[in-house]
Amino acid sequence: MNKKWYALYVHSRQEKKVAKLLSMLEIENYLPLQRITRQWSDRKKVVEEPLFRSYVFIRIEESIKEKIRNIDGVLNFVYWLGKPAVIKDAEILVIREFLNEYENIEVQQIAPRLNSTVSICEGPFTDQVGKVIMVGKHKVKVLIESMGFMLLAEVPITKVLNLSTKK
Repeated sequence: MNKKWYALYVHSRQEKKVAKLLSMLEIENYLPLQRITRQWSDRKKVVEEPLFRSYVFIRIEESIKEKIRNIDGVLNFVYWLGKPAVIKDAEILVIREFLNEYENIEVQQIAPRLNSTVSICEGPFTDQVGKVIMVGKHKVKVLIESMGFMLLAEVPITKVLNLSTKK
């Protein structure tokens, strides 16, 4: 039994629903939640929100990947170099320990830079890896080399995963 951690990209605001479905299917999962104090006009309330929006971590054997893709709310695996990205056990442990130690954590996504490598996470070019050739306020232009052709796609900045920051 060789289980590995993977990151799932899920529909926005459906992280808890997906985690619950995975648990019902007896699939080991981890949805890092942080406690946030929200202020309303008449009261304050502590709520639990996902630390990483649109992501749920799962620990599975490679053989059941297709089953996972068919779960309601799951868009796809997060890819790295054309394969579902494997997350180290130690990295999951660090996230767990970090959440136990600190409150009101802010996660900031690193914006893609010129010439950085990105993976497109939504739309017709899902999972395609390309090079950023222009960065705008809300969109990036990504050069995708495929089958001996070069395609140029203008992609919303929120729909790309910056691979240049991974090691």
